[in-house]
Amino acid sequence: MFSRRKFLQRSSIVSLAPVLPYVFGRTAKAANPVADDKVLVVIQLDGGNDGLNTVVPFADDAYGRARKKLQIPTKDVLKVDDQLGLHPAMRSAKELFDDGRLSIVQGVGYPNPDRSHFRSMKIWQTASFDDDQHDNNGWLGRTLDQKSFVGKKNAIYIGQQETPVALWGRQCEAVSLSREEDLRLAMDLASSAEKKNAKADLEQFVSKQVLSAYASAEEFEKNGKKNSKSEDAAYPSTRLGSQLKLVSQLLKSGAQTRVFYTSQNGYDTHSAQRFDHSRLLREYSDALKALLDDLKHAGLDDRVVVMTFSEFGRRIEENDSLGTDHGTAGPVFLAGSPIKGGLLGDAPDFSDLVDGDLKVQHDFRSVYATILDQWLDVDSASVLGDDHPALPIFG
Repeated sequence: MFSRRKFLQRSSIVSLAPVLPYVFGRTAKAANPVADDKVLVVIQLDGGNDGLNTVVPFADDAYGRARKKLQIPTKDVLKVDDQLGLHPAMRSAKELFDDGRLSIVQGVGYPNPDRSHFRSMKIWQTASFDDDQHDNNGWLGRTLDQKSFVGKKNAIYIGQQETPVALWGRQCEAVSLSREEDLRLAMDLASSAEKKNAKADLEQFVSKQVLSAYASAEEFEKNGKKNSKSEDAAYPSTRLGSQLKLVSQLLKSGAQTRVFYTSQNGYDTHSAQRFDHSRLLREYSDALKALLDDLKHAGLDDRVVVMTFSEFGRRIEENDSLGTDHGTAGPVFLAGSPIKGGLLGDAPDFSDLVDGDLKVQHDFRSVYATILDQWLDVDSASVLGDDHPALPIFG
């Protein structure tokens, strides 16, 4: 049995070609996107980002003792206060910080941390510690199932992998795209399918799922020349840069999507970490600033907040392979014009550890609760199942 759930997980706009019904083209053409709602962009750093070499506690000698070979020299750190600074590859992020458009939440994690990539990511994506719920609905899917979202073009995942569990919901419409060409192909597919009859429930379901992508594609095509000035934005020639550029293009083309989700791979740095980590942080930092500057130029920056997370941090001590192993708490970044900006939380305390790992300062569900209550205007308890204290993220 080809279930709705599996179809959602595995489908992309390209793979839907054989079953696009004629109503897809007609209905999408009738859509008239009016974009004025608040938008959340999620960037997932896959593999467990080394928070200590991202937000560097340069003033603590214990950091240097733990990272004899991997430590970032104090002279190179991009200082944000007298104790902490960003990795030198993150100059673009430092500019956002100085401009008040970046908030760094220190020591984010959850109780009784799990160092498994799979389980920890499922915990973050579902906001649940119950393994039986990890293949159910995600926290954003539950958010988009709320009455205020139902019937709207809710979420787009931009990436090469399966749609994240975070976006799974009962009614949430999550479309998966991997590149700009997928949108343009949607138009061609729908046009050629108009003469066909919709015969099966599956076809009707597919038409509903890809409607958002096609409506956005039409606006994307229509407004291409009008938005040509956006090409001035210096997006890096990386996969993440291309993905965030597509987010911006969709928003400027009138997409009604409320949640965009993408990821950057490669953060499982067990060996030879120095070069790879530096490259990844530069790609992330440059792509993030390009997106926010592009949206600011287009007058859309007051509508968009970006959240960046990783499933866990790394161990304090470097290993014998010039890398770091799975740890616990790490930083979360919130970025955008609506963000208050600055540091939230204390510098890591190397004298007060749990099993050799940093203590959790902020439960990740408090980050979610703040976004839900203060940005997406959704009651966080109805999504997370409990109340969590808000954080001073928004101005």
